[in-house]
Amino acid sequence: MQIETITTHPYEDQNPGTSGLRKKVKIFQQPGYLENFVQSIFDSLENFTGKSLVLGGDGRYFNRLALQTIIKIAAANGFGELIVGQGGLLSTPAASHIIRKYQAFGGLILSASHNPGGPDEDFGIKYNVSNGGPASETYTDAFYRRSLVIDSYKYARIDDIDLDCIGSQQIEGLKITVIDSVADYAELMQSIFDFNLLKQSISSGYISLLFDAMSAITGPYAKRILVDMLGASPESLINAVPLEDFGGHHPDPNLAHAHELAERMFSDNAPTLGAASDGDGDRNMITGSQIFVTPSDSLAIMAANAHLIPAYAKGLNGVARSMPTSQALDRVAAYYNIPCYETPTGWKFFGNLLDAGKITLCGEESFGTGSDHVREKDGLWAVLFWLNLVAVRRQSVADIVHEHWQKFGRDIYCRHDYEAIETPIANGIVEHLRSQLPTLAKQSFGDYVVKFADEFSYEDSVDGSVSRNQGIRVGFENGSRIVFRLSGTGTVGATLRIYLERFEADSALHDQEAQVVLNDLIILAEQLCEVKKRTGRTAPNIIT
Repeated sequence: MQIETITTHPYEDQNPGTSGLRKKVKIFQQPGYLENFVQSIFDSLENFTGKSLVLGGDGRYFNRLALQTIIKIAAANGFGELIVGQGGLLSTPAASHIIRKYQAFGGLILSASHNPGGPDEDFGIKYNVSNGGPASETYTDAFYRRSLVIDSYKYARIDDIDLDCIGSQQIEGLKITVIDSVADYAELMQSIFDFNLLKQSISSGYISLLFDAMSAITGPYAKRILVDMLGASPESLINAVPLEDFGGHHPDPNLAHAHELAERMFSDNAPTLGAASDGDGDRNMITGSQIFVTPSDSLAIMAANAHLIPAYAKGLNGVARSMPTSQALDRVAAYYNIPCYETPTGWKFFGNLLDAGKITLCGEESFGTGSDHVREKDGLWAVLFWLNLVAVRRQSVADIVHEHWQKFGRDIYCRHDYEAIETPIANGIVEHLRSQLPTLAKQSFGDYVVKFADEFSYEDSVDGSVSRNQGIRVGFENGSRIVFRLSGTGTVGATLRIYLERFEADSALHDQEAQVVLNDLIILAEQLCEVKKRTGRTAPNIIT
């Protein structure tokens, strides 16, 4: 194997965000840009010579070409085996499972998650460690430091690999194995859920479903599991073929972007359960006939009913949610007397809790839920969880949600996203909020009296690491909250997310429209952060 050392120069913008490095495709196509970042990762890792590395991505534009480059760099750096998804495809949760199942050293996942794809859109890459979870900040900080001084990368002069042909080949000391992208993951799902009950419920017509893969990675997974294994009709899947540009759509599973699914679910002949997943398959949206289940409610309902699912029949060790996620999960944890952890946004923060056995189930308001079966959030797993729940309880999605609210109360909740704000303006908004924190406590705003105002900081209960500046919280005496946070998942400017939450115990008031109930908090949030005043915007880009 001919290995070359190629001279390069550093790029200053390769600091990984919440889930890896995400940039426009054209940025990744700059000479040495992808190569620099991959080599910076390998330069920051130790003791991987001869070990296995998992490779795959969500199939977006540049996925195949990038994989061929990464294969050559990994070969030159001394990995002993590369495990690659067929066609270069692996959903993020499937990649996590494969790393764990085959005890790989780690994996590189090529994805920009729910961001658009195409020549003029987004691309991303992130490193997952041996537990199958995203690299911690200790790792990503090291990758960035190395990227600022890198002056060369290693490259093996080998032919491109046939990514479509399942099987193994040996190139001197390197074994390259192309695997079925779906098989291992499907086997895992079969071990968690009651597939016999699901097949019976679908074949009898008790459950009908509609799954929108959004022209992204979960199409092949949904076809194998929902259609081939569980017997759902092929018409149950829409947008099920992965496309490099996701069909020109935004592969983000919410009511705005999964509009075809939403129209069907709020029509007169809606199926029992409707769901969607995102670009890389780790997010989910759950709907029933005439009802949208907020991600925060979905997480709480799954926790309250986990004992009805075969893999969780013995109960949960504990649960965790990201800080901006509603407090609905906390109420379930208190009722069942199990620990509940509040972490920063980003799945990597759940990893230590899962590895230590402190939690079994976790999730976040940004359409992500998961459990200890992998170390990523998992979209299709969540869909199967809800299918299993409907089949066991013999209730509609709406009935399950309303019964949950009657028992635990409802945390009325929404999120307002202001996207692509110029970075200096976004930072100015955060600084303006910070300046108010010392004086907000005990202030009254109509019916809302401030109980606390702070910037969230998290100390990991397992390894003692501390993560600061994780979002600004304003909590009120009545349990309501406003949270402000700059998102790390975009590629242009900054996204300001505003989270609004109010608890309602009275079941007679549970069916109110969230935007109406939360209007006072929405007005107060603008008063505090001045996003409209500072940006000239009149409304958020997305409301969920």
